[in-house]
Amino acid sequence: MKFIVSFLLIGLLSLVGCLYLPWWSIAVAAFIVTLVIHQRPLKAFITGFLALLLLWGGLAWWISSNNEHLLAHKVSVVMLKTDSPFILILVTALIGAITAGLAALSASFLRSANHK
Repeated sequence: MKFIVSFLLIGLLSLVGCLYLPWWSIAVAAFIVTLVIHQRPLKAFITGFLALLLLWGGLAWWISSNNEHLLAHKVSVVMLKTDSPFILILVTALIGAITAGLAALSASFLRSANHK
């Protein structure tokens, strides 16, 4: 149950945070949620990782498909040296996922250290 609640809260707070704050506010959201809802370190990392992988991957896919992947084709050629918007969307999702996963992992370790 903690996993589902944390997953949803991280996703929701990250979505709202990214509307008004810089992109790295996802790390703050994952950190705060994991501090409030304690999970073991591996589970905390997986929760933050999956929440942002699905959120950013879904948002990137939705935004890119609305313009028929025109910008994603051009950016993938410049950034990845290959014409693949799908790889660009995957890289985008992985950057957010790793950021949130490490923030959640840090919060879990911090909470564990404070309880010893």
